[in-house]
Amino acid sequence: MNRASSESQLKRTFRGGREALLQRATEELDLTWRVLTTLNITRILIAAGLIGLFFVGGDAHVFGAEYPVMFLATAVGYLIFAAGSAVTLRKRWLPLGVQSVAQSLADIAAIVVLMHASGGIESGLGGLLVVFVGAGSLVLPLRFPTVIAAFATFAILGEQIYTQLSGFVSSTNYAAAGILSAVIFAMALATRPLGRRIQASEALALQRGVDLRNLSQLNEYIVQHLRESIIVIDANDEVRLHNNSAVQLLGATQQVSDMPLRSVSEPLADYVKEWRAKPVLSSHPEFSTSSSLPITAHLAPLGKDGVRTGPVLIFLEDASLMNERVQQSKLASLGRLSASIAHEIRNPVGAMSHAAQLLAEGENISADDLRLTEIIKTHSSRVSHIIDNMLQLSRRESSRPERFAAKPWLLEFADEFSRTLELQEGEFSVAGVPDDLEVRMDPSHFRQVLWNLCDNAVKYASETGGILVQIEAGRLQGQSRPYVDVLDHGRGVQATTASKMFEPFYTERSGGTGLGLYISRELCELNRATLMYLDRPGGGSIFRIVFADPDRWDTGNT
Repeated sequence: MNRASSESQLKRTFRGGREALLQRATEELDLTWRVLTTLNITRILIAAGLIGLFFVGGDAHVFGAEYPVMFLATAVGYLIFAAGSAVTLRKRWLPLGVQSVAQSLADIAAIVVLMHASGGIESGLGGLLVVFVGAGSLVLPLRFPTVIAAFATFAILGEQIYTQLSGFVSSTNYAAAGILSAVIFAMALATRPLGRRIQASEALALQRGVDLRNLSQLNEYIVQHLRESIIVIDANDEVRLHNNSAVQLLGATQQVSDMPLRSVSEPLADYVKEWRAKPVLSSHPEFSTSSSLPITAHLAPLGKDGVRTGPVLIFLEDASLMNERVQQSKLASLGRLSASIAHEIRNPVGAMSHAAQLLAEGENISADDLRLTEIIKTHSSRVSHIIDNMLQLSRRESSRPERFAAKPWLLEFADEFSRTLELQEGEFSVAGVPDDLEVRMDPSHFRQVLWNLCDNAVKYASETGGILVQIEAGRLQGQSRPYVDVLDHGRGVQATTASKMFEPFYTERSGGTGLGLYISRELCELNRATLMYLDRPGGGSIFRIVFADPDRWDTGNT
């Protein structure tokens, strides 16, 4: 992923956090809706319980003995109101303030009527007002709790006055009514600060939740965009955390979370097992993935005091990058050597070649002597060619990688290569290149490497009696790293030769310098790419260039 898209994703992450903060008020309202819903469930249970107690006692009613019909009608109406409130609360048809105030007033009215029908304040039903007014005060807006408490007080005292005026003097108890009213007022006044505190605590919890989500998103973003490839395993060697870079580097084709490490990479699992068993390992192993890329693993224990039996953080490194640094050191030494060669060897070689040429132009030179002069000129030219290649290595500029579409570039290269070598139609072709495939490399270096590989392929293929060279491209299985293959139908390369062919000055061809493949690999590694040899089924050779992932952050010129 390039820097611009990564920064855009990071901004989206924090913008999501700000949007979550803006939703906090809505979430606080959700808390109020939940409290009202819980209170309404209590209302339904109380109404249903009162109706049940009314019928259980027979003629000697537990409640509603004074006015049975009034009590039953009020209880049934109260239950119907509670059921209707359940629907409006679920659908949220009415505003929050309207629902809370209407339900509180309905509670006061229904409970006072039920209390009157059951004999007044002595029935004990008035105590339910403490519950409903207190619970309602948690969610009622502004100063409504005190207003609701005042309504409840007037209703209780009004019921007592009505009872007295109706002739039931023995049933009135103003002292109990006053105490109940005072308790209701105290509950309303004490519950409101508690409600504000609960809402503040809920808001703080929501704030902390948003912060934790932001932190989790940021951690996930950092882990996924680390240039290092990491995997975290637990004590049972199961994968608990990873980033996409590690999955791609290992060539995994599926999600690896909670999978045994051995199912992801057996060589890595074997190394972890050996590392847990031995206190010290002499070196970090290098193993290959399914895509033949060399990988080095570095392990760090996450347990207390560095215990190796616990969780482990694994850093995976593309060994080709380390090889690149080694090769850079080689190039520096080679540059100093080539400068000395240019001064100390080129002039004497040129003098020998010129002397041989003058000698061959003599009038009395014999055929044998002429043959010797040809040998001198041939090998002088070869030495000069070696010097030119070495100077090319030491003088080349730093790479200037560019990201470009592979297919049109390869087609243009194939046309130029075929015309230059005067190849017949069908002898050199490009096939199987995806239209959306992009590579990242210095175009001039890419052209030099590809020309060298294709020239070798044509020369070796011609030795078998026919030229058939093909360029193919694609992406490594389970990874986004692109590759380009140069295939031929030549004799192939023996196993002993394959391990040495990229070494400088190694060649099996007469007249070759042994620097072509070495220079090609050096140029690839200078561009964070890898050049490797693969056997071709059915005979022939495959030289594969594996490019750096073009979607990873670049570091500028190398």
